Amino acid sequence: MIRYFPLLGYFLLVMVIQGFSQNRINTAFKAGETLTYRIYYSSAIVDATAGEATLIVNQSINPASGDTVYHVTGKGYSKGLFDFFFKVRDTYESYFDKTGMLPDTFIRDTHEGSYSRYDFVTFNRKNLTAKTSRKTISIPPKTFDILSAFYYMRTLTVTDFNTDSIYLINFYLDDSVYRSAIKYMGRDTLLVNNKKTPALKLAPMMATGEVFADKYPMFVWVSDDKNHIPVFAKSKIIVGSVNVELIKSNHIFTGF
Repeated sequence: MIRYFPLLGYFLLVMVIQGFSQNRINTAFKAGETLTYRIYYSSAIVDATAGEATLIVNQSINPASGDTVYHVTGKGYSKGLFDFFFKVRDTYESYFDKTGMLPDTFIRDTHEGSYSRYDFVTFNRKNLTAKTSRKTISIPPKTFDILSAFYYMRTLTVTDFNTDSIYLINFYLDDSVYRSAIKYMGRDTLLVNNKKTPALKLAPMMATGEVFADKYPMFVWVSDDKNHIPVFAKSKIIVGSVNVELIKSNHIFTGF
């Protein structure tokens, strides 16, 4: 997803809009939740589905501590002509604690065209390290993977932004720790599945390059309720835009 679906990967990262506050009671999601997204490319002459992604929340037992933890699985796959020309079958998994949403284990199994990568990452929060079969690196005290970050954000509120409406976050990916800035853009209302949905509008800062032409190329909207479900994301690329839209949820919230 990070390579073929760059928007979806950053879409998950930007969801950590609310910052590093103290542990809070989670009323935003629970085991059994499933979210399904359509990923599509659009331009002046075409609107084509590129693939779909699902996020599923379950529970598991940490064998080391015996604690009950969340186990989230994210899957992304290409569809239609995109599947014919560039097949994508990606799976991401994260095991993280139920209070601070900090990860114990992160698994990435990606197959995108001729590219494949497998990561099995264990986080040691006492020693502040993240270890794979390739290397062990030092990490800051509050370091998430992209899935645990996504769900941590949903337990918090916009009051955690600073006075400039900016928040910084550390996340682990590809044997490195990155720091990203998220800008809160205010409240908005948009159509999701042809229904009006009150939402919070966000913009992540990301590196420019082959895909993104400026530092704030994307806008992301999350439901303006206690669930903070990402409902839509739009990013301009060199030609046209890539979009992510929520098409199915077993949550009930305004607009659905």
